[in-house]
Amino acid sequence: MKKNIIVILLLGVMLTLSCAFGQQIALLKYRGGGDWYGNPTSLPNLIAFCNKNLSMSLDQRPATVEVGSTDIFQYPFVHMTGHGNVVFSNEEAQNLRAYLLSGGFLHIDDNYGLNNFIRSQMKLVFPELDFVELPYSHPIFHQKYPFPNGLPKIHEHDGKPAQAFGLVWEGRLVCLFTFECDLGDGWEDTGVHHDSEATHQKALKMGANIIQYVFTN
Repeated sequence: MKKNIIVILLLGVMLTLSCAFGQQIALLKYRGGGDWYGNPTSLPNLIAFCNKNLSMSLDQRPATVEVGSTDIFQYPFVHMTGHGNVVFSNEEAQNLRAYLLSGGFLHIDDNYGLNNFIRSQMKLVFPELDFVELPYSHPIFHQKYPFPNGLPKIHEHDGKPAQAFGLVWEGRLVCLFTFECDLGDGWEDTGVHHDSEATHQKALKMGANIIQYVFTN
């Protein structure tokens, strides 16, 4: 147990240093057959929006990091998307858990169909936690851009309301799961999904709120 605590503390130091000396966010690569690589223009567009409107200096090129790699500790924010199956090995689940406990943040964006697989896999990461729906009063909806009604609805999917779920460890939100929303599609170039500029901007503003929340909490 002591060894595990020491490892998490050391990895936390790595994460802190990476934030101090070079800010880069990452896309999560996972096994199972799901299209983790979907929405190729989404993160670059979100980064550009944050750099311009939040006066940030994020690296314009998002990294790609595997669930089980220790490289994950270099990135304060990791984004996950896809439509299909997700499989974490025990080692990958433990690595992701250590990352989140040491100060990292995971945003899971259901690109339509991910919900059926990711909940059971996150149970491997945090068997003691359940996803809880975030209230409209949560600070993530009240950063630079106010969203008084919570998560915006970007794409129809099953026509249900957009919902934001979180995993909370000792009072800290470590994982955000956006469902029936599809922020990542909204971040993409407008020509990809034929979104209106208003929808594109709404998605980017909510994404910027998430980034601002992660970097200031």
